[in-house]
Amino acid sequence: MMDMNSQPYVSPPRPPGTGASRRMLLLAILLGILAGTILYRQWRDMSSQPPAEPRAITPRGDLSDVEKTTIRLFENAAASVVFITNVGQAYDWFRLSPVETPRGAGSGFIWDAQGHIVTNFHVVEGASAIDVTLSDRSIHRAELVGFEADKDVAVLRIKGPGLKLTPIPLGTSADLRVGQSVFAIGNPFGLDHTLTTGVVSALGRTIQSVTQREIQDVIQTDAAINPGNSGGPLLDSAGRLIGINTAIFSPSGSSAGIGFAVPVDSVSRIVPQIIAHRRVIYPRLGVVFAPDSVVRQARLSGVLILSVEPGSGAETAGLRGTRRLRDGRYLLGDIIAEADGKKVATSGDLLNVLEKHKAGDEVELTVIRDDERHQVKVTLQ
Repeated sequence: MMDMNSQPYVSPPRPPGTGASRRMLLLAILLGILAGTILYRQWRDMSSQPPAEPRAITPRGDLSDVEKTTIRLFENAAASVVFITNVGQAYDWFRLSPVETPRGAGSGFIWDAQGHIVTNFHVVEGASAIDVTLSDRSIHRAELVGFEADKDVAVLRIKGPGLKLTPIPLGTSADLRVGQSVFAIGNPFGLDHTLTTGVVSALGRTIQSVTQREIQDVIQTDAAINPGNSGGPLLDSAGRLIGINTAIFSPSGSSAGIGFAVPVDSVSRIVPQIIAHRRVIYPRLGVVFAPDSVVRQARLSGVLILSVEPGSGAETAGLRGTRRLRDGRYLLGDIIAEADGKKVATSGDLLNVLEKHKAGDEVELTVIRDDERHQVKVTLQ
């Protein structure tokens, strides 16, 4: 008999999500079993395979004669190539004192056993100090002996006991031919002793130096020249110096297959004078030129002579300077139109001819006087 006061039994409510959790747990267990089965089968298959054997190396054979020649050239020349650091000064505000800091870097090469190093002027321009790193990685503080900025050439000197210096062999540039092999050694981007190869792409090129003066008879090459190569040697296939790597033609600043080198024939004239006199002494014609801008404004072509030095070779040869007449007008002096058979349009053109001579040489000039052309021979001082 039912008790009227009793209540019917009601099962307690199931916690929400209990069924879903159990299904997820079961699914995870099944996936784990499946993954374990797959991994077991893979391990069993791998363990049943024979161990992998290393492949046999194919014999290379001997190096080609061209490769042997290039390797020998680099090994012989590397000892003559140096790394140059342009050192500047900055102020350390923590230590309250000046400190040395690298401003730039380039390459160079050993000129002689007395410690003279040749590089580009723009590599060392503005340096407070200069460090030279030899091929044995020893670092030496260098003295700037002198430079010829118009040709982008500078000479340094290092001193010290026990220096082992290997001067670079000298070649010539007058007999170069387009297409012959060339080799550039330097430190592009600070990478030590890098060799790049190429050919002489063109001869007789003209580039501008840091002074905006033209450098003539420059060698063009496709051997890669990059920042850090500047000042390094350009060699021929005999390992002889034929030029100083100087510039590249590239909007990005990296090698684009067009590099330029100052010819060794110019270097061989300049460097001995810098070593002897700390500067280059050019032979003098004995005249004072009018500025090129004045000549252009007068719509003239050539080099206008303003005055002739008394007792000079120019005076002896009868060259005439510009004179002022009594009525205030000016009578123009001789205009040099050619020198040694080469056209002269600016004073730079004339200087490029004169610098190939030495004092005592005779230079043949073509001058315009009273609208007539005259041939004059002048002995240089």
